[in-house]
Amino acid sequence: MNIAIVQYNAGNIQSVLYALERIGVSALVTDNVEQIQKADKVIFPGVGEASTAMQYLRERKLDVVLQNLKQPVLGICLGMQLMCAHSEENDTTCLGIFDNEVKYFVPKISSIKVPQMGWNNITQLKTGLFQDIPENSYAYFVHGYYAELSKYTIATTQYIQEYSSALHRDNFYGVQFHPEKSAAIGEQILQNFLNI
Repeated sequence: MNIAIVQYNAGNIQSVLYALERIGVSALVTDNVEQIQKADKVIFPGVGEASTAMQYLRERKLDVVLQNLKQPVLGICLGMQLMCAHSEENDTTCLGIFDNEVKYFVPKISSIKVPQMGWNNITQLKTGLFQDIPENSYAYFVHGYYAELSKYTIATTQYIQEYSSALHRDNFYGVQFHPEKSAAIGEQILQNFLNI
């Protein structure tokens, strides 16, 4: 299987590579349009800031490439947020694959910290991405922005409020948490994506 990990100015790519290696899969890290288009599966990871990430994608025409992919695509963390319509982070127009708005967590009490960092439950799991994943499983999150609930929501998490911890539309999937840092549950989710 030919797997491409989209390289852009966002971190965490090495962790995704290691997680794939743990399940016996190798992947190519690339920002080459042809290599991304030819891949059987595309992973769009990310830890970073929305506007600079989108600028990098636009400068290399990767925004249009990603929007038009027909094979399964998995966005992770910032990758999922960039697949949404708009982010409040520096008022950024994103890829628009999902029509969700990405908003900043506003703590209702001072003891709740933003960003959310650590383990939290994923619930209301839908689609084959979560095959064999028990309801209320724990996944690892690091984020200060969240995608609103919508018709594309296939998993939810509660932190300050309920939000989309995973999205799905056609061949596009996104997870707000980091499967590459979510132990056996995360590895199963990555394997499920590769099985799609």
